[in-house]
Amino acid sequence: MASSSTQKKDACTLCEKVGLKPFTKENLFGYYIPLHGLVSYAALSVNVMNPQIVPKLLPKKDLTNVFLISTVLGSAVYIYNRPHLKNVDKQKRGAYALVGASLFSMGSVLAWALIKSALPQDNSLLATLAGIGTGAAIVKVTTDYIQEVDKLKN
Repeated sequence: MASSSTQKKDACTLCEKVGLKPFTKENLFGYYIPLHGLVSYAALSVNVMNPQIVPKLLPKKDLTNVFLISTVLGSAVYIYNRPHLKNVDKQKRGAYALVGASLFSMGSVLAWALIKSALPQDNSLLATLAGIGTGAAIVKVTTDYIQEVDKLKN
């Protein structure tokens, strides 16, 4: 039987192979909660653009609010932990993170609603791909921007 430390080492090696970080307090707030928010953001994009697909995959009727809250939470934790905000008072930093995450999430929902209205109504695959594609682009531009702001602070 393998020892506990051997099992942990094997698990960490497996995590590294799939690109996950070790499970620590720092990684929980700096990686896993934002990652959960990112996954929720992708699910939100699909749910907004193709609302028929989620009830087929998951038993709950409407998970829009769950996806939205998870997206806001993950985004807020990501913003809160950015280096350019490290010297800001915790309450102000929390307010900045919550407002930024809310604007990011609700702005995305609005953008998807506008895009969906411009697409053919009978093409759910196109709508789904448009949601995922625009969501990926929004995340990329936003994270690039935040990283540039982080560089300016240093």
